[in-house]
Amino acid sequence: MSMIPAELKYTDAHMWARPERDGTLAVGLTDHAQQNLGTILFVTTPGVGTFVGTGEAVGAVEAVSAIAEMYSPARGVVVQVNPAIADDPEQVNNDPYAAWLFKIRRAEGASDDELLDADAYRRLLEDLGA
Repeated sequence: MSMIPAELKYTDAHMWARPERDGTLAVGLTDHAQQNLGTILFVTTPGVGTFVGTGEAVGAVEAVSAIAEMYSPARGVVVQVNPAIADDPEQVNNDPYAAWLFKIRRAEGASDDELLDADAYRRLLEDLGA
């Protein structure tokens, strides 16, 4: 079974979101996603200053076995991209919940209503047979 930290929020597209102290939302790929993709070779993220919508395709993960699109968990502006991932994308395989990909400053009025808590994400994985 995949690791599913209780303090994070999740999407049905296997992205995680973590509120940061500065009000931004750190975004990454779940353990389930990285396990299914295998060794990650390259990650394409949205550029700083890009406005993203909830559920919008914002980049891709290229792995040995597949290329998968990434979807934004929230509406807002990308304010930071993790440069370490470009240099060493396997960090996502090694520690998916420490290896954040980008950070979003949520738009005014944006909420977490569409995000899943850990229990709901676990049920989603069970429903998928994972």
